[in-house]
Amino acid sequence: MATLTLKPGKKNEVLYRWAYVLALITIFYNILEGVVSVFFGIEGETLVLLGFGIDSFVEVISGIGIWHMLRRIRRNNNETFDKFEKDALRVTGTAFYILTAGLIVTASINLYRGHKPETTLWGIIISLVSILSMWLLIHYKIKVGRQLNS
Repeated sequence: MATLTLKPGKKNEVLYRWAYVLALITIFYNILEGVVSVFFGIEGETLVLLGFGIDSFVEVISGIGIWHMLRRIRRNNNETFDKFEKDALRVTGTAFYILTAGLIVTASINLYRGHKPETTLWGIIISLVSILSMWLLIHYKIKVGRQLNS
C-alpha cells in the first residue's frame, strides 16, 4: 500500500475501506482455513489440526465483531462499543474456553489410549500457509491502523 496524499477526510475514507477489506479477507480466510483444517484433522485423526480448524471458526466470530466495529466507527465516528460488539467479544471468549476444555479432554483420552495421528503433512502445509497469510494481514492491518491512529 503506497503512501496516500489525499485530503484528510478523503484519506480516512480510503483507510477505512482498506481496514474493511482486510477484515473481510480475515473472515473468509479463516472460514476456508477452518474447513480445510477440520477436514484433514478428521481424515488424519489429528487432534491438533482439528483444534486449529475449530480455532479458525472462533476467529471468524472475532473477525465479524471487528468488521462490525469498523462499519460503526466509519458511519458514526463513535468510539464506544455497541451491544453486538460486546456480545461478539463474549461469544469469542467463551468459545475459546470451550475449545480449550475440549482439546484438553480429547488430548487426555488420546494420550491414555496411546492414539497417534497417521500423518502431519497437511498440518505442516496448512501451518505454513497460515503463517504467511497472517503475517501479510498483520503487516497491512498495523499499517492501516497506525495511519488511522487506531
